[in-house]
Amino acid sequence: MDMELFKDPAFWLLITFAIPLIFRVPIAISLGLSALLVGWWWDMGVDMLSYNFFAGVAKVPLLAIPFFILAGFIMERAGIAARIVLLVETIVGNMTGGLAVATVGVATFWGAVSGSGPATVAALGLILIPAMVKSGYDKPFAAATVSVTSGLAIVIPPSIAFIVYGGIADVSVPALFAAGFIPGVVVAAFLMISVLITSRKKGYRGNPRTMPVSKALREAFWGVMTPVVILGGIYGGVFTPTEAAAVAIFYGLFVGVFIYRTINKFSILVEVLVESVKATAVIMFVVTCAGLYAWVASTVGLVERGAAVLLSLSDNPIVLLLLINVILFIAGMLLDAISIYYVLLPFLLPIMAHFNWDPVWFGVMMTINLALGQVTPPVAVNLYVGAKISNLTMEQITPPVLPMFGAATIALIIIMLFPDITLFLPRLLGM
Repeated sequence: MDMELFKDPAFWLLITFAIPLIFRVPIAISLGLSALLVGWWWDMGVDMLSYNFFAGVAKVPLLAIPFFILAGFIMERAGIAARIVLLVETIVGNMTGGLAVATVGVATFWGAVSGSGPATVAALGLILIPAMVKSGYDKPFAAATVSVTSGLAIVIPPSIAFIVYGGIADVSVPALFAAGFIPGVVVAAFLMISVLITSRKKGYRGNPRTMPVSKALREAFWGVMTPVVILGGIYGGVFTPTEAAAVAIFYGLFVGVFIYRTINKFSILVEVLVESVKATAVIMFVVTCAGLYAWVASTVGLVERGAAVLLSLSDNPIVLLLLINVILFIAGMLLDAISIYYVLLPFLLPIMAHFNWDPVWFGVMMTINLALGQVTPPVAVNLYVGAKISNLTMEQITPPVLPMFGAATIALIIIMLFPDITLFLPRLLGM
C-alpha cells in the first residue's frame, strides 16, 4: 500500500508543494513548481500547462484587479485618505475611544476604495497611527487597530478577493459585492465595540476639535463620494465591476488633478503607475501559478478525494461547516487569500453542492475567515505592514490584536449561522 502511495501523483503534488514552503520559497513559485513537476513526470501534456497558465488570467472579471489597484494608489496620492481622517478626527473630537472607533470606520470605508488589506494599512497607517499616538493612545494598540480593521478591505466591496472567488466559483461578482456590505459592517461594529471597551479601560481620549465639522466635511466631500460613485454605479446597473474600476481611476485623477491639485507633476503619475504594475504583477503571478496547481490537482483526482474525505467526516452540515472554517483559518495563517481560493475552493465546491449551501453566502463567510488570517501569525501580512510603518516588532503589536480578533471571530460565527444577514441585500436588489 505504501508503494502505491508513492506512485500516486496526487501524493507528490502535495509533497512537492509542501517542501518548498518549509524552506520559505514564495507561495506562487511553490504552487507553480509543484504543478510543473507533476504534470511533466506523469506526462499530462506539457503544452496544456502553458495554455492553463495563460487561461488563469484570461478572464474578464480579473481585469478589474489592476484597475482597482491603480485606483487605490491614485486616491491615496490624491489626498483623499488624509481628508477623510481629518473629517473623522473633527467629528469625534475628544470623546473617550472616539478616535479608535473612528479609525475602524475609516479603515472600513477605505476598504471600499482600495480592496486590499496591506494597501489599506499602508495608506491609512502613516496618517492614523501618528494621529492616535499624538492623542494619547498606546502605539501598539493604534497600529493593531489599523492593521486588524484593514483586513476588512477584502470584505467591503469592491473587493479583489470577491473578484477572484467569483471567477473560480462562477458566481456573480456584483452579487458578491452586495452580499459583502452588511457582513462587513457587522464585523466593523464588533471591532468598534472591542476598541471602545479597551479605550475606556485605559482612558484613551482624542484631542478637542480644531475646526468646524462643516468645514472638514467640505474638505472631505469628494473623498466621501468615492464609494457612492463606485458602488452606486454597480448596484444601479450603470456599469459592471470592471467598468466601475475604470471609472474609479478617472474619478481619482479628476479629484487629484483638478479638485485637490495634489497630483500636480507627471513624475507622481509615473510613480503611481509603477507601484500599481508591481502590485498587479505579484497578484497575477499568484493567480496563474495557483490556477495551474488547481488544474493539475483536478486532473490527478486530488480534488475529488479531498472532497470525499471531508464529506466522510460528518453528515451534519453545521459540524462540517465548523470544520471547514477551522481549516480555512489554519490555511489563512500560512497562505495568502488568493492562493487559498485556488487551492481549497475546488475541494469545497462539491461540498457546497452536496449540502445546497448558497455560494454567495459561502464566499462571504470564506472571505471574512481569510481576512482574519491576514492578522494571524506566522503569515500575518497586515500585521507585518503595520509593524513596519510604526517601527514596532510583531511581539509588540500582537497582544492588542487578540481582543479585536476575538470580536471579529464572534461576528464571523453569527454570519455563518445566519445566512440571511449576507443574502438580504442581494435578494433586495434582485441579484
